[in-house]
Amino acid sequence: MTTQGGAHLLLVDDDADLLRLLSMRLGASGYRVSTAESAEAALACLAVERFGLVVSDVRLPDRDGLQLFEEIRQIWPALPVILLTAHGTIPDAAEATSRGVFGYLTKPFDSKALLDKIAQALQIAGTAHACEERVAAGWRDNIISHSARMATVLDEALLVAASDASILIRGDSGTGKELLAHAIHNASPRADKPFIAINCGAIPEQLLESELFGHMKGAFTGAATSHTGLFQAADGGTIFLDEIGDMPLALQVKLLRVLQERAVRPVGASRALEIDVRILSATHRDLESALTEGAFREDLFYRLNVVSLTLPTLDERREDIPLLANHFLHGLARKYQKRLRGFAPDALEALTTAAWPGNIRQLQNVVEQACALATTPLIPVTLVERALRGPSIEALSYAEAKLRFERNYLIQLLKLTDGNVSDAARLADRNRTEFYRLLQRHSLTPSLFRAETADVARERQQEYH
Repeated sequence: MTTQGGAHLLLVDDDADLLRLLSMRLGASGYRVSTAESAEAALACLAVERFGLVVSDVRLPDRDGLQLFEEIRQIWPALPVILLTAHGTIPDAAEATSRGVFGYLTKPFDSKALLDKIAQALQIAGTAHACEERVAAGWRDNIISHSARMATVLDEALLVAASDASILIRGDSGTGKELLAHAIHNASPRADKPFIAINCGAIPEQLLESELFGHMKGAFTGAATSHTGLFQAADGGTIFLDEIGDMPLALQVKLLRVLQERAVRPVGASRALEIDVRILSATHRDLESALTEGAFREDLFYRLNVVSLTLPTLDERREDIPLLANHFLHGLARKYQKRLRGFAPDALEALTTAAWPGNIRQLQNVVEQACALATTPLIPVTLVERALRGPSIEALSYAEAKLRFERNYLIQLLKLTDGNVSDAARLADRNRTEFYRLLQRHSLTPSLFRAETADVARERQQEYH
């Protein structure tokens, strides 16, 4: 049974008569009420709808209310839960509240006591909605979703946006970590100041310190001018350190010092410069394992992980696939100047049932492939299936893709210069020693690319035949 109006509550109890009675009372008080008669049914409801509060009996057919609460807290940590029991004791109540349950009432309970408890819980949980009214409209416009899982993450993001707490955003590659970081910045008091993102795994280790903290003229060979680091450029705003788990240990020490002293010292500078930045970071790596292995500093981890937000994978928010696919399609229709209206029903079904190891980035890639080849207003299933079978950008990690590009680039240079290392190094703007090191990394032998070597090889092949 569902009634209309007010906050949406989920009641969980295997007593149908009690559910009916409570639904009527809460409905009369202006709440919308949905019901479930088991923990599994409750979790199913939570997966598809957004609720403001859960009221659950402690004794359920498939597990107890505390177990249900623990499962809810794992996925929707900000969702308040009130437990009801006909067999309550003081120790039970103490245990429940110590584990994070908002309230604990013993049956038979006074209706006013329940309504008061619900009002208190909703007032606290509603802080996110109150925040939303205070922040600029459109703070999360780039995040396309109607998933209950994503709604919870966004509520939590909005709650912490107003503070200066450091936030660690976790999630698999392609789940939208930078989009969430930008949304947090947009909802923060720093919204009119710079937002600067840097991928710690995409910049060579020897350049990363200079990029982050800057350098003075003459600080090292090639430093012809002074360079303002990204921390200085982000002063007053937000800096987003993506793939923080890939940051070298030596630089982790320097980053920790910056966070402690709120000042940076450019390479080659004699004094530090004060900065005012909010730190957001992200990783797809298991940082706890990196701590154990000694690959990430524990003190830095706790500095960055004041608040942790975890983005769901695309497989965990499948209800968003049609929404995202059509959003990408309309943008690509403009890009390719095509009259594309949408996906054929079987094409949309193929998208919603496919596996998405590359998450939203992979979905965008698949939709783009299908749109580029489309000749009809509706994308047919054949093009979707072809794109799903085709090579995905997520098939290679960044490091693997970089190595593949580097090898192919070196091969092209050696072909172009007939295996002449000096000429190839000059074209690559690298000295001979460094160029030889690159060739050794990829096991490339210059002599194999010389015309006379190729001619000898062809002659031998002809003699053999």
